[in-house]
Amino acid sequence: MIDIANYTAYFENAMLAGRRMNLSAEVINSVLEDVAESAVACTSELLLENQKDLDRMDISDPKYDRLKLTDERIQAIANDIKDVAKLESPLGKILLEDTRPNGLHLTKVRVPLGVVGVIYEARPNVTFDVFALCFKTGNVAVLKGGSDADYSNRAIIKVIHQMLVKHGIDVNTATLLPPDREATEALLNARDYVDVLIPRGSQGLINFVRNNSKVPVIETGAGIVHTYFDEFADLKKGIEIIFNSKTRRVSVCNALDCLLIHKNRLNDLVKIAERLAEKQVELFADEQSYEMLTSYYPISLLNKAEPEHFGTEFLSMKLAIKTVDSLDAALDHIAQYSSKHSEAIVSEDNTNIERFLNEVDAAAVYANASTAFTDGAQFGLGAEIGISTQKLHARGPMGLDELTSYKWIVKGNGQTRNP
Repeated sequence: MIDIANYTAYFENAMLAGRRMNLSAEVINSVLEDVAESAVACTSELLLENQKDLDRMDISDPKYDRLKLTDERIQAIANDIKDVAKLESPLGKILLEDTRPNGLHLTKVRVPLGVVGVIYEARPNVTFDVFALCFKTGNVAVLKGGSDADYSNRAIIKVIHQMLVKHGIDVNTATLLPPDREATEALLNARDYVDVLIPRGSQGLINFVRNNSKVPVIETGAGIVHTYFDEFADLKKGIEIIFNSKTRRVSVCNALDCLLIHKNRLNDLVKIAERLAEKQVELFADEQSYEMLTSYYPISLLNKAEPEHFGTEFLSMKLAIKTVDSLDAALDHIAQYSSKHSEAIVSEDNTNIERFLNEVDAAAVYANASTAFTDGAQFGLGAEIGISTQKLHARGPMGLDELTSYKWIVKGNGQTRNP
């Protein structure tokens, strides 16, 4: 059993920093702007440390792309932080106001969650994103990154801490725990110190956190993503949507994993697959789609689908294909295999579109658009702390509002309750 006492100082310091987080919007935004500028200014140092992590990982590992930082990615991260700074803070927003018959005045207002713990794997961008969103909402971030990204995470937290010091703010506002497993177990057991825990990473990590945490958990689920090419789909739209959903960036949770195609449109599968072949996408096709593609798709990239290929998050240039004979069959398949992350339909039939959007149970449902848009920045949230696939408190990209709770402020003038 882990001795949480070895990590108590981290958690106590984080709690104390939270009590000092009564900062003005101007100060918060100024810090975020400085962190963004410093990230870009320190690009060479960040890339140097990131390369140390990359050197320890097999380039064929699906996590490699998530781990990798580039000039462009650092600039994009900085832009997201600046976008967060520009957003209106939800703190203090009045959700409800009422005066009761006895004269009590009630106000329901948004407040920070408090101390937010985040456990994540080889995703150094999460260190920046979580800090920015937590800081904007008056929360303290306790970060537990994976050992795969330790050099990168320590370099990033150094940038953040330098800007906090510049503004005279407690550096424990952003706490990076050691990368070892003991720190993970301590965080899972930090019920008296941490208000909520958010895992970001593989389904294995998420399941482990959910099953072992004594701290309340908001799940950010794995993405097992489907796109249904309907009998009434526009081929030109479908080709581009499917290509983008699968190949834009394969290591992210909104990437396409399974194409469902109506049996009456199997002839169009050849055209759809032509674009996928450009990126060397390996296909796992059911019997009907395999037969259609045999003479057209590179044989080295075409396989017969096995049951385990459906319901798999590939995180690589791999795609399952399933032929269905109706919208109902597509809905049934999604209901069976979906992780309730992002699901899409390509169709020109409004009745089918509305049925799909209303009946599919997922955090984000799309009609005639790429699932690649399931992203906090794309949804206008500035950045995201994760994509929640659960239904309590938060669902979909978690931005500023999802990092707040509320409290009731009750003002009276000597009222007492009887009996």
